[in-house]
Amino acid sequence: MSAIRVRFAPSPTGYLHVGGARTALFNWLLARNLGGTFILRIEDTDVERSTKESVNAILEGMEWLGLNWDEGPFYQSDSFALYKEHVQKMLDNGTAYRCFCSAEELGGKRDLAMQEGRKPKYDGTCRERSDQPDAPYVVRFRAPQGGEVAFDDLIKGRIAFPAEELDDLIIQRTDGTPTYNFCVVIDDANMRISHVIRGDDHVNNTPRQIQLYQALGFPVPQFAHVPMILGSDKARLSKRHGATSVISYRDMGYLPEALINYLVRLGWSHGDDEIFSRDEMVRMFDIGNVGRSASVFNPDKLNWLNAHYIKNCDAERLADLLLPHISSRGVSTLNGPDLMAVVRTLQERAQTLEEMAERALFFYHAPQSYDEAALAKFDKAHLAAVYGVVAERLAASEADSSAGFDALFKEICTEKGWKMAQVGQPTRIALSGGTQAPGIGEIIEALGIEESVRRINAAREFVAA
Repeated sequence: MSAIRVRFAPSPTGYLHVGGARTALFNWLLARNLGGTFILRIEDTDVERSTKESVNAILEGMEWLGLNWDEGPFYQSDSFALYKEHVQKMLDNGTAYRCFCSAEELGGKRDLAMQEGRKPKYDGTCRERSDQPDAPYVVRFRAPQGGEVAFDDLIKGRIAFPAEELDDLIIQRTDGTPTYNFCVVIDDANMRISHVIRGDDHVNNTPRQIQLYQALGFPVPQFAHVPMILGSDKARLSKRHGATSVISYRDMGYLPEALINYLVRLGWSHGDDEIFSRDEMVRMFDIGNVGRSASVFNPDKLNWLNAHYIKNCDAERLADLLLPHISSRGVSTLNGPDLMAVVRTLQERAQTLEEMAERALFFYHAPQSYDEAALAKFDKAHLAAVYGVVAERLAASEADSSAGFDALFKEICTEKGWKMAQVGQPTRIALSGGTQAPGIGEIIEALGIEESVRRINAAREFVAA
């Protein structure tokens, strides 16, 4: 195990969204590539918004994606005593101070600064205050003055902030609870995090955190800020662009390997390659190859990848994954054809498991109606003749494979002088109710001869009525 230690640290105020999942993936890949440690930390200090349901949703999403963690999950709410200890140390050594300014006073200072064209930062009123009134207070970090705070971002390159733009950050609120930036520094130092890989919405937090590391005497980790994910309109990806929850993609019928493959390519590249196995991702991943520009989420590309993985998925596993999608439609597979056989007829053409489930229903529910527009392309006498011949020949056939059934239909066409479309299309409608279905031989192999003949005879009665 190397000294590389990374973490994914979501706040449990909602589901695991695709942006967070990509950040988790990049951390996981770096750890696996370099033989390091991947840590899961739940940042639940926002007690009003953090929920157990959100924690469960995050864990469920991580597990579904296969992003297994080596340590954790750790919860910030378990570390309040540690945070208070460090706040007191900073008060004792003068790197922090109590601020007694009221909300009204701070609001006034902010308004005045904006009126005068100054940045609305805290003016340091309580910095050198010696009296300790019996009044509510926050604890502020005594930020160093002058110079700049700079760091070499592994993705964005060198980033520098003038120290004068950084005000005295509140590290403990009036009610005694610690603030986000302070907790993150204590946790990352305590967990010996070597690399902090996170979204670039945290870039402005980084200089403040670097100052805190230095004030506390902790080593400063390396930082890598991943560009955000945009919707098709180039705005930040949100619910209005469609599903953003990882679990929603599972429920819509995407395979975890497809979503992982798609997310890794949102910002990272390895030549012109598009499809990566998990082992290939681990072997090839380099945080330095993550681009500096935002990535656009393309549902069509995800569908293409998902279709690829469905097509190449083991039929037994795919049947297990498909079953809940069929069951959710109130359909039981117990009294119908083997689900693996059904899967094999559909996986070449399906983009999602939801789509596959919808197309699988006719295997378990015989058609109650037919695509009459499609049937109307043939006269009734022809349909009756086709159904009669096919039912008779099929009932007497000893074929037991799709290839054997397809050969039987070719024989019928040759004998009767019919074109394949004149036989195949009416038969497909009889078996499935419509024209969008797998090959006839595949359908008959899955349904079995007896059920197929029964459905063809039912269609013959329908057209004769």
